[in-house]
Amino acid sequence: MEKFVIQGGAPLSATIPVSGSKNSALPALAACLLTAEPVTLHRIPPVRDIGTMIDLIRYSGAEVHVEGERVTITAASIDKPEAPYEVVKTMRASSLVLGPLVARTGCARVSMPGGCAIGARPINLHVTALQHLGAEIRQDHGYIEAVAPNGLRGGTVHFDRITVTGTEDILMAAVLARGETIIENAAREPEVVDLAHLLTRMGAKIEGAGTSTIRVQGVDKLGGAEHTIIADRIEAGTFLIAGAITRGDVAVTGCVPEHLRALIAKLQQAGVEVTETAPDTLRVRVPGSLRNTDMTTEEHPGFATDLQAQFMALMTQAEGISFITEKIFENRFMHVQELARMGANIRLEGRQAIVAGSTRLTGAQVIASDLRASASLVLAALAADGETEIDRVYHIDRGYDRIEAKLNAAGANIRRVAH
Repeated sequence: MEKFVIQGGAPLSATIPVSGSKNSALPALAACLLTAEPVTLHRIPPVRDIGTMIDLIRYSGAEVHVEGERVTITAASIDKPEAPYEVVKTMRASSLVLGPLVARTGCARVSMPGGCAIGARPINLHVTALQHLGAEIRQDHGYIEAVAPNGLRGGTVHFDRITVTGTEDILMAAVLARGETIIENAAREPEVVDLAHLLTRMGAKIEGAGTSTIRVQGVDKLGGAEHTIIADRIEAGTFLIAGAITRGDVAVTGCVPEHLRALIAKLQQAGVEVTETAPDTLRVRVPGSLRNTDMTTEEHPGFATDLQAQFMALMTQAEGISFITEKIFENRFMHVQELARMGANIRLEGRQAIVAGSTRLTGAQVIASDLRASASLVLAALAADGETEIDRVYHIDRGYDRIEAKLNAAGANIRRVAH
């Protein structure tokens, strides 16, 4: 077990590079199971969740070659079309292989997703959608089993609620289904668009990715391809907030500003100066005091739920009362009690957090409960007086590539300690 020991109080000042998107790389890796030909992916971040997905793909029988941030997968044959619990128990994204496996092999057995405790991510949306494409589904002993011995067939899939992984899963299944598939109320996230770009390079016929309606014309088979993963907008947003909460001068490079418009708008409302100094670079400074700003998480292009905890940490340093409403996950305020240990004044009312600022944060011993909550604790620790110890940092390693090294290069004082 490892922890972070953080000495707070120093403003950050540097250029911080952004890695490839974990949330885009995961479905891209799963998509490699759709073809027998080699697929090469660039800018794959070496984080824990990616390692788990690679282990899963190897388990299926595919060959995986990793060289730095380049990964080449050749799934010439799939011997085990399943995702066993012992491989995927630490990862939420295991359901992403359900669609590709049943589309390619006609059967799939996938363990129910594990990972961090931020609320229900019902796999029933995936299941119902696959049934619309002709799959027979059974749930038993913690596993989802899907069978389509005659292959999948196109159909209309309407999601009752927007689901990113559900959209990605069904998109991958539909590319090998017979006929046309229409996905209604589809997720519009950049990661969905990135997946569609990869699938198109592999020979898929897709229209409407990035809108609420996606049309897919099924093909008999897909081929190999080469693709570069988009920048991680959540990592980029985390670093932008790190610059603001420490009242530093931080440039985040290698990002896509268009993917961050909702965050940029809220930062500017809060008194943060955000400038686009290059097509792939954003700079943040705080020329005056931070102002209270209300925020509600929404599906893209709204404010990302994966940045809610980090923004809440920032609002503890803003003057006045901020109302933060979480509409995506029902249990994503687990960081609140840990922020309170550091001196934050936050009251919870259902899905709304009422943050009173500005409060003096002080170092304390805290525990990370999930991936993004752990990032919020790192940000709070950077702004706090004294030393903070954050336990269970394996959560942050699931989605951030060497976060302590990147922040230390900008002037932070973070030590990773085994205990």
